[in-house]
Amino acid sequence: MVGDTVMDADVVIAGAGPTGLMLACELRLAGVDVVILDRLAQRTRESRAGGMHARTLEVLDQRGVLDRFLALGELQSVGHFSGLWLDFDESESRHPYPLTILQSTIERLLEEWAAELGVLVRWSSEVSGIHQDETGVTVELGTAEAAPAKLRARYLVGCDGGRSTVRKLSGTDFPGTPASMTALLGDVELPDLPEDYIFLRRCPEGHFSVYALEPGWFRLITSEYDHVADRDEPATFEQLRESLIRLAGTDYGMHSPRWVSRFGDAARQAAKYREGRVLLAGDAAHIHYPAGGQGLNVGVQDAVNLGWKLAAVVRGHAPESLLDSYHAERHPVAERVLHNTRAQSALARPGAQADALRDVFGSLILFDDVNRYLRSMLTALDIRYPVDGDHPLTGRRVPDADLKTPHDTTRVYELLHAARPVLLDLRGSAEVAAAAEGWGDRVDLVEARSEHDYWTVPGIGEIPAPAALLIRPDGHLAWATATGSAPDASALQTALTTWFGRARRG
Repeated sequence: MVGDTVMDADVVIAGAGPTGLMLACELRLAGVDVVILDRLAQRTRESRAGGMHARTLEVLDQRGVLDRFLALGELQSVGHFSGLWLDFDESESRHPYPLTILQSTIERLLEEWAAELGVLVRWSSEVSGIHQDETGVTVELGTAEAAPAKLRARYLVGCDGGRSTVRKLSGTDFPGTPASMTALLGDVELPDLPEDYIFLRRCPEGHFSVYALEPGWFRLITSEYDHVADRDEPATFEQLRESLIRLAGTDYGMHSPRWVSRFGDAARQAAKYREGRVLLAGDAAHIHYPAGGQGLNVGVQDAVNLGWKLAAVVRGHAPESLLDSYHAERHPVAERVLHNTRAQSALARPGAQADALRDVFGSLILFDDVNRYLRSMLTALDIRYPVDGDHPLTGRRVPDADLKTPHDTTRVYELLHAARPVLLDLRGSAEVAAAAEGWGDRVDLVEARSEHDYWTVPGIGEIPAPAALLIRPDGHLAWATATGSAPDASALQTALTTWFGRARRG
C-alpha cells in the first residue's frame, strides 16, 4: 500500500517471453511482488529464436541456473557475422561458445524458475489502457468477450514485443528504418535435402539456410531482397515452399510444417526506455534483423540491467533517479546491435557489389584483432557502461575468477546467485571494510584471494587482478582499485551511494 492506494503488485510486466520472465525472476530475487500479463491464452510452443551467446550464459550462471539450459542445448564451437565464420576464445569467458537452444525451451525453463520464485503469469490478459500518477500506474485489461479489469502497481514494464501495446500507450516514439527484404522461416521435414547443413547460401535473389533442429526436423530460412510483404499477412507453408523453389530451384520434398513465420530487416528503437513509471525492455524497446542471434540475448540482458535497479527503487533503497541509468546504459547497447545487424543484412545481399564487399570483409575477419572485435560485439562481452572510475574494469562485466576464501574455494559468479551487490576485498584491506559501513543491509562484503594474478578482459587482454571491487547485481563493476595502491575510500562511498542509496547508520 502506498498512501491510501492498494497495490495489486509492486511491478506489472506485460509479456511472458524471455525478457519478461527474466525480469520477473530478477525482481523476485530482490523480494519485489510482480505479476506478468500476457495477451495469449497460453504458451504457443513455437520454436522461434534458437540460441544464447556468452554474456547471456554468464548472467544465468550468475544466478545459479545455467545448468538447466546447458542440459537441453548444444554448444557450438564457432559463430558468424553475416555468414562469415568467427572463432571464440576460451580465455575470455568460462562460457565462450554459443548455445543452440530453442526459444520455446528457454521460455519453459525460465517459467519453471519463475514459478519456483513465486511469480504469477496471468494469461488472456491484454493491456488496453495505462494511467500514471504520482504513486503508481493503473493498467486496464480488456478483451472483446470480457469487461475491462484493472491492476494497480508502482511500475509497469512493457516486454510485449516489437508491436508493443505498452510502448504505444505510453506515447513513446519508435524511430528507425523500414524493412527492405522478406524472410520466411519454417520448421519442416526435408527428406530430399542432400546435405545435413546449409548456411547462408547466396542466390541471385537472396539466400537460404537449413539446419537440423532434431532428428528428422529442420529449420529452413529463406530471404528475398527488395520485396516487403504486408506485415499483417499470414505466413504460410506454401509461401515458404515457393520461396525456396525460387532460390534453390527445388523444395527438397519439404512437408509437415510445425511452424511458419515471417520477419524482415526493419530496425527501430524506442526513443526513451522510460516514460515516468512505464519502462520498456526487449523487443518492445528495439527490433532489428535477427543476424547473429542477438535479439533474445539483448532482451535478457536488458532485464538483468533493469531488475536490480527497479527493485532498489521499489524497496526504498535507492532514489527513483537510478532508473534513468537503465536508458543511459542499455539504449547505446541496442543502438549498436541495430547498427551491426544493418551491416550484416547489407553483406548478405545478392549482387556483384555485395560479392566484392564479402570478399574484402572475409579477408579482414582472418585477422585476430578483427575476429576479436566482432565476436566481442556479438557476444556482448565487451560492453562497458559509462560508470565513473579510472580502473580498466570499471563499467565492464566482472570476469568469473577463481577465488579462495578463508573457508572454501568459489568463483566470482557464485557470489552473485542472490542477485545482491558484492564488495569483494582481495587484499584484506581494513579501509575497504570501514568505508562500506552503513551499506551492510544491501551489500555483501566478501574477503577472498584471487587464484590468479592476472584476469583476462575481452577487448583489453590480461590485466593484474584488482585489490578490491564493487560488483553490481548484474555483474558489472561500479568501482575497483588496483593492487599496490591504497583504496580511495571516498570514491568507494560515492559509488555505493550512487548505485545502492545512502548509508544507514546505527
